[in-house]
Amino acid sequence: MNTKHLYIHTFGCQMNVRDSEQIAALVNTCGYKRTQDVRKADVIIINTCSIREKAAQKVFSQLGRFKFLKSEKEHLILALGGCLAQQMGRRLLEKAPYLDLIFGTHNIHRLPEFIGTIEKTGLKIVETEFCDSVKSMGIPAPPEQGSVCAYVTIMQGCNNFCSFCVVPYLRGREESRLAKDIIDEIKMLAEYGVKEVTLLGQNVNSYGKGLSNGSNFPDLLRKISKISGIKRTRFTTSHPKDLSEELIRCYMELEPLCEHIHLPVQSGSDIILKKMNRGYTHSEYMQKIEKLRKVCPNISISSDVIVGFPGETDGDFRETINLMEKVRFDSLFSFKYSERVGTAAVNFAQKIPEAVKEERLKAVQFLQDKHTLERNRAMEGKVEEVLVEKISKKCKSDIMGRTRSNKIVNIAGNSGLIGEMVPVLIKQAYLHSLRGDLRQ
Repeated sequence: MNTKHLYIHTFGCQMNVRDSEQIAALVNTCGYKRTQDVRKADVIIINTCSIREKAAQKVFSQLGRFKFLKSEKEHLILALGGCLAQQMGRRLLEKAPYLDLIFGTHNIHRLPEFIGTIEKTGLKIVETEFCDSVKSMGIPAPPEQGSVCAYVTIMQGCNNFCSFCVVPYLRGREESRLAKDIIDEIKMLAEYGVKEVTLLGQNVNSYGKGLSNGSNFPDLLRKISKISGIKRTRFTTSHPKDLSEELIRCYMELEPLCEHIHLPVQSGSDIILKKMNRGYTHSEYMQKIEKLRKVCPNISISSDVIVGFPGETDGDFRETINLMEKVRFDSLFSFKYSERVGTAAVNFAQKIPEAVKEERLKAVQFLQDKHTLERNRAMEGKVEEVLVEKISKKCKSDIMGRTRSNKIVNIAGNSGLIGEMVPVLIKQAYLHSLRGDLRQ
């Protein structure tokens, strides 16, 4: 019997990467082995993102490329899942009639059933209904051989309804996994040799809301910190309004918790933050930053910023620049406002011209490059603990790892150090990485 192959193309965030790992584990039960060669594939699954218009455009471009493989291989099953599938559903068949399967964010667990039906009948399937619970969150997905780091989903969905964001409509309301199930999964990963876990959720610091046992995110972090073999813990993404004093103290109390937080601010203007329905002010955000740095002076802070939100004046934009100058983020994901169907902001007046958005985005990115380089150069001459993850893609005689503050470091070394935590003297700082030497 010939081996059947699965190819997954993933768009978007770390949660989508984790979803793809679970998809691969699930479809493996149907006899499909994952491949990196799309021409070998018998099933192609595109795992999509729909947070911004550009992400959706990339999906359709990729679909066009895969279309030609369908004409070469008659039995090939082409499937599309994730947020774009959830958003568009059957309408996707108008743009891509050659799709065989469209499945939503709550239907990953049904993939073996869907694929089996298509293999037998050849019928197209579209399934985007929400379930009472997200059954795919707990699908076990062993890490790839030799993996040092792994993602673990602890919750899915969002209750915040920020006026620019489609997540609550495409991922559903917040649902947290039981702490016991999360702990068991992380123990399994530790047995495979994983040293670092990143906890995932649309809003991880609201973990536990809705659970009947009173669990919360700091409690979960404390339990994870006691798991043998797990040396480092990270999490993403956090909402500033839910960053509690108890969670901030965890940076002082828990050794495995790395000195890094991703804390999306989105805007520095109180007027825009209110229109965005973010639930905090410029001043309140800054107070949380100050508390974090008081407890953990070396903490690395990254964030998100949206420019050109409806009604954003030059003064509002200056407030964002002002906040950036005060915080001096280590890194920043910055975007032009992208109108998403179904969100409240679609109906807001005072749309910002594209040329103004572009100008503001360039200003934000120019300033952030300055701050990133400044923060990176401050590490030159220091010895940092680096967890070696893999051989560098750019130079086979180098190894690549990360500091606890989430900075990429390239070092001369060999594969024997993968999985080790080594002291590294930082010799040279660049915009996107550091260069260092192993210390004896």
